[in-house]
Amino acid sequence: MSDEIVIRPFCDADAPDVQALFVEINRSLATPGLEESFEGYIERSLKEEISRIPEYYAERDGSFWVADCNDEIVGMFGLESHGDSGVELRRMYVKPSWQRRGIARRLIQHAEKHSRESGVGQLLLSTSELQEAALSLYRNAGYRTVREEVAENASNKTIGGGIRRYHFVKDL
Repeated sequence: MSDEIVIRPFCDADAPDVQALFVEINRSLATPGLEESFEGYIERSLKEEISRIPEYYAERDGSFWVADCNDEIVGMFGLESHGDSGVELRRMYVKPSWQRRGIARRLIQHAEKHSRESGVGQLLLSTSELQEAALSLYRNAGYRTVREEVAENASNKTIGGGIRRYHFVKDL
């Protein structure tokens, strides 16, 4: 079998693997003292978003994509409408055993291409200070920081807890 990675739209059969990847990544990010906050974030995000991907992204005029290698989900991302001419890149994760192989770079390139072809003028995203590799990837891919904040309140987009968040944008 080849190790060709195919980036394709999410389908219902992907749900268990996407949920497992989401949980694995977020548990790995939990710093000492914030484990309980991360578990609350995981629970909230599973309920509000990750366990209902088709509905969640349809409600936001968006889409969700997976990176598939031989029927194994090795990465994922979502696109959510943001304003009149932008989309927000969400949930971009690569399975830890597949990291450092250029998959994240391919995912972001795919998100940009899809967005451009859909007539979108800007791609926005945010990530936390806990994700140093993501921060480096986005900066190297031409995203510029437009805002920093310390997230105090939890939502399905952040655990809160005083974690610094960086917001980026790239004109397409």
